[in-house]
Amino acid sequence: MLIRFLVKNLFSFKELTEFNMLPGRFNRMPYHIYKGEVELLKLNAMYGANGAGKSNLIKSLALLSTFLETGKLPIEFYVETFKFDIESRTKDVYLGVEFIKDETPYYYGITFNQGIVIEEELQISGLGKTDDYTLFFRSDKLEKKELELSFSKEVMDDKEASIFPLFLKNEVLERNQPTLFHMASRKNKVFDPFKKALQWFTHDLVPVMPDARPTGLTIHLEEDAGFYQFATNVMHAFNTGIKSVEVDTIPIEDFFGEDDKQQAERISAELRANPDKIRPFLTAQEEILFVLRKNKVVAKRLYFLHDTDGGEAKFTAAEESDGTRRLLDYLPAFYAAIKAKQVYLIDEIERSIHPLLIKELINKFSHDVHTQGQLIFSTHESNLLDQDIFRPDEIWFAEKNKEGATEVYALSEFKEHHTIDIRKGYLNGRYGGIPFLGNLKDLNWEKYAEAH
Repeated sequence: MLIRFLVKNLFSFKELTEFNMLPGRFNRMPYHIYKGEVELLKLNAMYGANGAGKSNLIKSLALLSTFLETGKLPIEFYVETFKFDIESRTKDVYLGVEFIKDETPYYYGITFNQGIVIEEELQISGLGKTDDYTLFFRSDKLEKKELELSFSKEVMDDKEASIFPLFLKNEVLERNQPTLFHMASRKNKVFDPFKKALQWFTHDLVPVMPDARPTGLTIHLEEDAGFYQFATNVMHAFNTGIKSVEVDTIPIEDFFGEDDKQQAERISAELRANPDKIRPFLTAQEEILFVLRKNKVVAKRLYFLHDTDGGEAKFTAAEESDGTRRLLDYLPAFYAAIKAKQVYLIDEIERSIHPLLIKELINKFSHDVHTQGQLIFSTHESNLLDQDIFRPDEIWFAEKNKEGATEVYALSEFKEHHTIDIRKGYLNGRYGGIPFLGNLKDLNWEKYAEAH
C-alpha cells in the first residue's frame, strides 16, 4: 500500500510537495479504509487543468519505479527540473516514498543533483510513532571524493553479508545508480527487508500510462480462469456488444503464410532455443503472442464474439473500437486491485472510454467491500465527481501557483457536506484545478477569417 509520496524540483514541482493516501475524519464509506499499522484509503482521483501537473505525480513515481528496476537513470531526473527557476539544474531533485509491504512500513528517499545520486536511504518507518530504523544510508556529496555507504547492524553483524557493502561500494555501485537496485540478487536472509522494499517498486507499484498496453493479456486470459470470467463479464455487462472474450491458437506457419516465412522461422528458432519464453508480436492495435506448445510454435490471438441476427461474429482486437480496447487494457489493473495488495496508478483514466462507462467501472470498485489494492488515477472527467463514489479525502486537485509550480490538495480541505453537488462546485471553480478560459472574445479570431 502507498502511504505518501514526496517530490521536489522535478517537472512542475518546485518545493517539496506531498501526496498521501491517509484518511481524514469522515464516517462515510468506512469500507474505503484499509486497516493495519496505519489506516489507508483505497481510492484517489486527481483533477487539474491541462498542464497543472496532475500527471507529473504519476510520471514521477513511474520513473522512480523504472530506475529501481533497471538501475539506469532516467534522463528526466537530469533535464526535467523545475523550468521556471533558472538555477534549478544545479539544485537537488528529491523523491521520497512511504509504503507498506508485507505488513512492514518502509520509507525510501533519494536525492539527485545533475544526474548524480547525492543521498539515498531505506528505512523501516516508525510511522511517526517511533524512530525510523535505517537499513542503509548512502551519501555522495559533489564536493567529496569518496562515497559513504552504511548498512544496518543485522547486515554488518553477519559474517557473510558484511562483505557485500564494501564490495558494492568499491567495485559495483556507480554514482548514477541506486543502491536498492543491487538488492535484487542477494541470497542471504538478512537482505530480505531490502528485497521486499525493492519488490514493492518493481511488482506492487503498477503505473499505467495513457499509451501503455498490458503485455501477456492473451496468456493471462487463457491461464487464469478467474480473470477470464471477470473480463468476459465486464465486457458483456457494459453493452459493448461483446458476448465473450476468446483466444485463438494458430500455427505460426498459418499466421504468417507464404509471404513471410523468414519471420516465422526466426521466431520459431528463438522459441525452440528458449522453450519457456513468450514472444510478443505487436501491431498498431493488438498484441499477438507466440509460444511453444507440444513442440510446436503457435500464435495466441485475442478475439471477441458478438451476437448477431445470423448467429455469432468474430472480431479481432484490431477490429474493435478504441474504447473497447482501452477498457480491455484496464481489466488486469482492476482485477488485480480487487484481489491483491497492489497500487495501480492510471494516468488519464477516461481516455477513449465513454464517461458513463468509466464512471460505472469506478463505482463498482468503490462499493466493492472485498477489494485489497489501491486505485489512483488522474482525470478531467467531471462526471466522476460524485460523493456517492468518493470520500472527500479521495478527491485531490492539482493547480499551479503564481510561480508556475504545482500544488496539490484534497477536497476535504473545503469541509463540504456530503449532500453538496461537488461536480457543480468544481465546474464553477470553487475548488480550483480547472483551466482559466478568460474571455473568448479577446481571442479576436474573426480577423483571421476576414484576412482570407
